[in-house]
Amino acid sequence: MPKKFLLIRFGSMGDIIHALPAAATLRDSFPDAHIDWILDPRWQPLLEGNPTLTNIITLDRTKMSDIRATIRQLRAERYSCAIDFQSLYKSSLIAYFSGAPERLGFPFDYCREGPAAWFYTRRIEPRGKHKVEHNLSLAQAAGAQSADVRFPLAINAADDKIAAEELARHNVKEFFVLNPGGGWRSKCWPPARYGDLHRKLTAKYGWPGVVTIGPGEEELAAQLVNAAGDPPPAVILVGLGPLMALLKRAKFVVAADTGPMHLASALDVPTIGLFGPTDPARNGPFSKKDVVVHNTGVSPITYKRGDSYSLSMLAITTEQVVAAVEARLAKLS
Repeated sequence: MPKKFLLIRFGSMGDIIHALPAAATLRDSFPDAHIDWILDPRWQPLLEGNPTLTNIITLDRTKMSDIRATIRQLRAERYSCAIDFQSLYKSSLIAYFSGAPERLGFPFDYCREGPAAWFYTRRIEPRGKHKVEHNLSLAQAAGAQSADVRFPLAINAADDKIAAEELARHNVKEFFVLNPGGGWRSKCWPPARYGDLHRKLTAKYGWPGVVTIGPGEEELAAQLVNAAGDPPPAVILVGLGPLMALLKRAKFVVAADTGPMHLASALDVPTIGLFGPTDPARNGPFSKKDVVVHNTGVSPITYKRGDSYSLSMLAITTEQVVAAVEARLAKLS
């Protein structure tokens, strides 16, 4: 009887991207398997068109009626194995209530919410340094064989059309992307630095810059544009699907440890990652071709969410980033 897997990773963008190779290796190892993924509706475009998945299940965890209905749906599927990549109460409980007889997750000391590990039937020690490798450890514990790491992301024609129209509206053809936002201010680089970077990169390569932002980051973009001077970069706010299409068209992308940086790297767009309080060996671009700027020893690695710029991010100079862009583009020749 073919295996039936339930994969659990509700968010966020970068974390879902880091779990994509685990789903791919399961499909490579079990071509006839039924493989479903449950996630927050916000991130559904990351999985649409993914050939490794049988079904995408979305769950609005703010509505108890949706939770109850989804649990009934999961139990009816009779999964043979649930794999929790998230390591939180909310994800481990979904694995438990799915009714899957085998439930795989990480050990207590790895889980962000340690007691979540009680709900697993097997707790798997992560191997390797990177989050992608950690997630592959769970897939391999479920019987998957080692395989080439790949990120099966699909861009649909409608989203590509939106991206093309938005670029045309700004009269932009060849361009690079700067993404100044991020979930934690302590992981971000100041917008004035991005503005200075834009001036230097435009003068060096002749391409205009595009600033991609998320909802609520308009003021951040305004500060960047003000610092960039003339000619100003275009500021574009689009949904997740069109963002994928826009990034795919870019010459290169510069961003801190944020979802768009991981998305660009997974799309095989030349990526320069700026790192400070998080470890690039664990959370950096997985591609060996991409380049990281990280000044070690300025401040310790910490995954605490800070609301001010960290010393380690402030230590990154514009000149360092320009050199990193040069180094990354040199790998294209």
